[in-house]
Amino acid sequence: QVQLVESGGGVVQPGGSLRLSCAASGMTFSNYAMGWYRQAPGKQRDLVAAITSGGITNYADSVKGRFTISRENAKNTVYLHMNNLKPEDTAVYYCNARRQVGWSGTYWGQGTQVTVSS
Repeated sequence: QVQLVESGGGVVQPGGSLRLSCAASGMTFSNYAMGWYRQAPGKQRDLVAAITSGGITNYADSVKGRFTISRENAKNTVYLHMNNLKPEDTAVYYCNARRQVGWSGTYWGQGTQVTVSS
């Protein structure tokens, strides 16, 4: 019943910017911590950024100072603003939801491709 739908991926040049969006449905959005993960070909899926229901954020060292995660609870949406993109940022980016209130649960979106190339 829980659905996470990512959008905003695309092809950009190094130094460019993108904003990813993840629209959630089928759940009480404020009960979930939200996150963005990415997976490049042949590599593991790794955490990029996360934000709790209270707005506390955490970032991978490789994206600190360049990426910003935010959430708009009234729209059931989490965002990832990506600035100064580098070729090594190329990956499929996945939205993640983890329930923080009551019973546990983890959900994933289908992913959106981000390609950084000149």
